[in-house]
Amino acid sequence: MSLNLISLYIVAAMVGIMVFFTIAVAPTVFKVLPAEWSSKYVRSFFPKYYAFMCFACIASSLLANDALISSLTFICAVLFAIAQFILTPAINKASDNKDKKRFGLLHGLSVVINVLQLGIFIYVLWVTA
Repeated sequence: MSLNLISLYIVAAMVGIMVFFTIAVAPTVFKVLPAEWSSKYVRSFFPKYYAFMCFACIASSLLANDALISSLTFICAVLFAIAQFILTPAINKASDNKDKKRFGLLHGLSVVINVLQLGIFIYVLWVTA
């Protein structure tokens, strides 16, 4: 098995993780758990999610033998790091301060970034199919 193929498997796995979280995990957490618990869960989950996805992107980038794919997955790694180290603390602070407008703006930005990353991953899989 080639390293490039392993890179693409990693990208495919990230698509699966992102779609599963969006469709199954997030709606269930907010539907089933009380608000206080769902908030604690999300604050615990996202740093792990972002770190895992960042490292997976780096691995995919290093294993890819195509410069475009390597660059795109590295850009996604940087975006995951920004989400983890800049956006998440700012979102948590806005939530703690009950600043709904800032929370909505920052959370919306994090969603846009996540959708952009998912689009990049799907593009990578599409152009290599």
